[in-house]
Amino acid sequence: MQKGAWADLAVVGAEFALRVTPRARREEITRDEGGIRVAVLAPPEDGKANAAVQALLAHALGVAKSRLLLVRGATSRDKVFRLGS
Repeated sequence: MQKGAWADLAVVGAEFALRVTPRARREEITRDEGGIRVAVLAPPEDGKANAAVQALLAHALGVAKSRLLLVRGATSRDKVFRLGS
């Protein structure tokens, strides 16, 4: 995916509900009527998958990783990230 492909969604305070698949065969982020789905290579241990999801979402939005805050779902497949200033 091209960096900033979802830049139109990068509004301060916006929340992104994600469904995550760790240990996937390839990293990918898709948007459909069911929401945003993220597949990452990282395993779900010691926050590695959360960090990979944060990096992939930041790349898609064209923002710095530090601007995304994990609001809910640190140990769940369903996560919510908020875009800060």
